[in-house]
Amino acid sequence: METAKQEENYVMCSGKQERYDKRLIKKIVQEVEAGLPRKQAKRIYKMGASTLDDWMNRYGSEHYHQQLKRRSYTKLQKRTIVTAIEQGRMSIAEARTAYNIKTEKTIRGWILRFKEEKVDLCIETQPQMAKQKSPDKQALEKALQEAELKIKALNTLIDVAEDQLKIDIRKKSGAKQS
Repeated sequence: METAKQEENYVMCSGKQERYDKRLIKKIVQEVEAGLPRKQAKRIYKMGASTLDDWMNRYGSEHYHQQLKRRSYTKLQKRTIVTAIEQGRMSIAEARTAYNIKTEKTIRGWILRFKEEKVDLCIETQPQMAKQKSPDKQALEKALQEAELKIKALNTLIDVAEDQLKIDIRKKSGAKQS
């Protein structure tokens, strides 16, 4: 048996009101999914940006749509990634690849945010008060600062525990008490 080559004869639209052939649309969508830059596809097939975007939304494969979805990360996942980078177990580029994060800028933002959090936990801020403090007042201020630091640490610990163990530890407002 001879296999006859099928030539791809598609109807190209010449005016704004004419429609493209469905086979051509599917071919263009497949080419873009295979890696053809959208800009180049628009130039080759002489179409507008919104046309190609519409086709990709309508006729794009499920795999293609999954790649475009924005991924969200929990605080625990972000902390894990930042900790791995800070400890030198992983570079930013390696973390980006391993966790499928689109840009390094995202990771750098997380690093800055968690550094600020650590600074808040570690720095003791003393309010501006009178220069001469009585021993009782100093002891109370120190105890207050330690208590505030413990509260921050415990809140962080509860957040991590709730994320990891998937249980609600904090009481929800409006709950009935028995």
